[in-house]
Amino acid sequence: MTTNNHEVIFAIVDSGYAEEAMAVARENGARGGTILNARGVLREEAAAFFGITLHAEKEILMMVVEKDVRDQIFNALYKEMDMAKKAKGIAFALPVSDVAGLVPADALKQQDQ
Repeated sequence: MTTNNHEVIFAIVDSGYAEEAMAVARENGARGGTILNARGVLREEAAAFFGITLHAEKEILMMVVEKDVRDQIFNALYKEMDMAKKAKGIAFALPVSDVAGLVPADALKQQDQ
């Protein structure tokens, strides 16, 4: 386990959009992610406040990414997935203090050469 320079991005989208969100994230520097099935429980007045339509079946895309690509991935998800309208979801990032099991990006680049 090492202290590192990673963050986790969560993208909560309507069911059926997580694969597309993962493709957008990969194009912008993510190496992989995990998709979890979920069910939204937002109250109707909260949905109206946030300007989203309720859709009970959700998918959560969770990606541990290096901080230097976090903003690029995050912005691409928001723009290309049109989180407010098309995917009807939200995205947020949280710091990660330790990670075990990830191969550093530079090590992967050396293997490819």
